[in-house]
Amino acid sequence: MRVIGVTGMPGSGKSVVSRVAEKLGIKVVKMGDVIRDEARRRNEDPGIVAVQLRREHGKYVVAKRCVDIVKNFARDPSVSNTKSELNSPLLFLIEGIRSPWEVQIFKKNFTDFKVIAVHSKPETRFSRLKKRMRSDDSADSKESIKRDRRELDFGIGEVIANSDYMVVNEGSLKKFKNTVQRIIKNEM
Repeated sequence: MRVIGVTGMPGSGKSVVSRVAEKLGIKVVKMGDVIRDEARRRNEDPGIVAVQLRREHGKYVVAKRCVDIVKNFARDPSVSNTKSELNSPLLFLIEGIRSPWEVQIFKKNFTDFKVIAVHSKPETRFSRLKKRMRSDDSADSKESIKRDRRELDFGIGEVIANSDYMVVNEGSLKKFKNTVQRIIKNEM
């Protein structure tokens, strides 16, 4: 089993990386979905829950939940024997790594774990977030800046700086997808 991770600030293009991976037959686990699911259970804002979860259960909590998801999925006999388009054993991509502690957990659990960082300028990201408007997005630039600061407080800057691959997502979508596809295929 191979697992790779994706990091990047909100709106940088992590979900595009996930869609490329899915088209290649890779199973995607989204760390943000873990937070959003918990936020729905608590009837609370995802940003608040992201901080609360880490305070309540430690800085590794979201990563540990994702490791459990991957391992449980890989143990499922109806899934574990499938092959991706890359003709490799079951593959996973974990989207949304935010801290160096999360990277430690993934490296401890998955051999040769690598991280792809996606970078886009703040104004590009904010424009994308206004269009996307997921439950944790805001059309208010001050709220987006506040969210960026929260992400940086988690340690995402260190994860980006120490990533195995850095992809700038400022040009054409097609070029970005082609670059991501090459990286993924290279890692498998």
